[in-house]
Amino acid sequence: MFKGSIPALVTPMRADGAVDFQAWERLLDFHVAEGTDAVVVAGTTGESPTLEPAEVAELVRRAKARVAGRMPVIAGSGTNSTAKSIELSRELAAAGADGLLTVVPYYNRPTQEGLYRHFSAIADAVDVPVILYNVPGRTVCDMLPDTVVRLAAHPRIVGIKEATGDMSRAESILGAAGPGFLLLSGDDPTAAELMKRGAHGVISVTANVAPRAMHDMCVAALAGRHAEAALLNEKLMPLHLAMFVEPNPIPVKWAVARLGLMERGIRLPLTWLSEHLEDELLAAMKATGVRIA
Repeated sequence: MFKGSIPALVTPMRADGAVDFQAWERLLDFHVAEGTDAVVVAGTTGESPTLEPAEVAELVRRAKARVAGRMPVIAGSGTNSTAKSIELSRELAAAGADGLLTVVPYYNRPTQEGLYRHFSAIADAVDVPVILYNVPGRTVCDMLPDTVVRLAAHPRIVGIKEATGDMSRAESILGAAGPGFLLLSGDDPTAAELMKRGAHGVISVTANVAPRAMHDMCVAALAGRHAEAALLNEKLMPLHLAMFVEPNPIPVKWAVARLGLMERGIRLPLTWLSEHLEDELLAAMKATGVRIA
């Protein structure tokens, strides 16, 4: 159900920071037309820390209505509070989310046992599939493979977005978690290689800007055409790297605005892309064949 190219969608905003729901629907139409396999609503790329729960629920409801069953809608529901994560998860499941993406709690640095209990409590509280999300570079807390394997035994925990780029870690999870457990890359540059080793797709930043190319790369990789996937990924590499010239989602929001899909809106404490980086990002977009408005 959750396989292939899955962009962690940016949240369109107006210049004053208000969510732009009209642009949201344009963005969803764009991804349907470009072959995107599923979408993540209000992940960290969607500025989840600055979105209110009611805004996220409305984004989910509108996404479900707009895509009309043509792709799954996954909602980001993780926080660094177990109680708040449960509350948000229930709200987004009621709004129609097909699955939930739940990040490792940030800042408070729980133990592995704390992580196990946190995610188990979330999964116990909802009746939709839960995808774990490990990104220690941003959370400063690393969920180790043994903990992932423990959690994989829960009937509603169906997979993990693993954003370390560590191939041996991914292989150890796949080897121990069972054949039904989904491994999704959270690192665009290494996603093709991870799929070669058994991963099922990528939750992507780059796919916001080049959805067709990311979809085609995933199709090739999942079909076992790894040389073709590697070639397609190499063509995307300038864009993969350019998406992080400043902290995500600053560059990707600038790029999506250049596609003509939304205004130049972002919420503090994030700021708009630094002007001296615009030419670099534009060159990367052109080098990968992105059609610029």
